[in-house]
Amino acid sequence: MPVLMIAEVPNLAEETYAGMIGQMTPLFRAAKGFISHSGGPSPSGGWRIVEAWESEEDSENFFNEKVRPNVAPDVTPVRTYYPLHTAISK
Repeated sequence: MPVLMIAEVPNLAEETYAGMIGQMTPLFRAAKGFISHSGGPSPSGGWRIVEAWESEEDSENFFNEKVRPNVAPDVTPVRTYYPLHTAISK
């Protein structure tokens, strides 16, 4: 079942995100179950990440294998999953 993952990352700066996303984009595109990724400033401060995946397991595997090893230990996203009925991308 497709899922929407929303991560609030209060201690992630735009500069850090911008430095990572270029390197991460090809990894996202090659990842099993990846549908889409968006990121922008969070109204509460820090950064908000919104992704769609074919399953929560695919998202968790990608995060643990590709993202977590590349972020500072003090960057701790609060990740929440929501089931989707449909996920359509271009």
